[in-house]
Amino acid sequence: MTSWDFLILRICFVLLLAGLAAALRPFGLSLPQAVVGGSAVAIAATLAAIRLRRLSVETTLGAFAGALAGAVLGLIFSSALNQASLLHGATLQFFHLAIPLLGAYVGLLAGLAKSERLKLEFPGIALDSVRTSSRKLLDTSVLIDGRIADIAESGFLDGQLVIPQFVLHELQLVADSGDSAKRNRGRRGLDVVQRLQKMPGIQIEVSGQDFPAIREVDLKLIEGAKLQNAKIVTNDFNLNKLAQVQGVDVLNINELANSLKPVVLPGEVMRVFILKEGKEHNQGVAYLDDGTMVVVDNARRLISKTVDITVTSVLQTTAGKMIFGRFDERLQPAGPEHRASASAAS
Repeated sequence: MTSWDFLILRICFVLLLAGLAAALRPFGLSLPQAVVGGSAVAIAATLAAIRLRRLSVETTLGAFAGALAGAVLGLIFSSALNQASLLHGATLQFFHLAIPLLGAYVGLLAGLAKSERLKLEFPGIALDSVRTSSRKLLDTSVLIDGRIADIAESGFLDGQLVIPQFVLHELQLVADSGDSAKRNRGRRGLDVVQRLQKMPGIQIEVSGQDFPAIREVDLKLIEGAKLQNAKIVTNDFNLNKLAQVQGVDVLNINELANSLKPVVLPGEVMRVFILKEGKEHNQGVAYLDDGTMVVVDNARRLISKTVDITVTSVLQTTAGKMIFGRFDERLQPAGPEHRASASAAS
């Protein structure tokens, strides 16, 4: 359900009690007083539900059980009130209708609040897998990046992938930009959305849920993740930190890429292609297949050649991993090409 659906339900509940009070006028209240009183009771009950955000299997069962128990207790109390003969006429009729309704509503809230304590297990049903297979909200940056499509296609993303409408709107604004670079990035993001929608076995939902009072897309994503008990998929560093501060789980594509990079230790030998010269004297720069930069000493004259190097150190930064190595002619094969490379380096 969207935030508008919840708002409509709350308004209907307030109008229901206000109309009921206006029709029956309990305690001999005038029409305006009855409307205000009924509305106040409904609003007071509704305010208790504002902070109940998350739904799960246990939450649904707890809410149903609470509402049922509250309605039954309300009927019992209403029957006892009738036997006591404390109220009469329209006032008694009002309480006959209002008490079970209020009991069901309060029981619903209590069931939702206490449902997290329920730990349900059924034979053949893995509820833990249902909990972990949550909805995932896709950020604008991760769609523009494009790697999410390859990850989804490989089967490493389960559950339902949700693309909010406000994210698509931001993509469209980027695609319509006057800057050619931004325009290309926005179009690539829209192409990734279409690619995801065409993948068999991938559940894609375009959500119309929005938060008009919130302007920033990042804050809208966080609020949507709270409401849907979802995780945010992004590669935005700032959104990652902001979501974690507010207790929202984040799947960061950059962290995934860093974790998949090969592990190398000082002293290991690796073969690289020297692409360009480095910033320091007599340095060469190479890149691994995953984009990791390798800075090689004594390799400035070996540009456009493939050589074996010895790893001297590995540096992990927020931007990624850097490998430092040294060219040693003793590691090179004895072929004429490598002898020529070694003599050129010396």
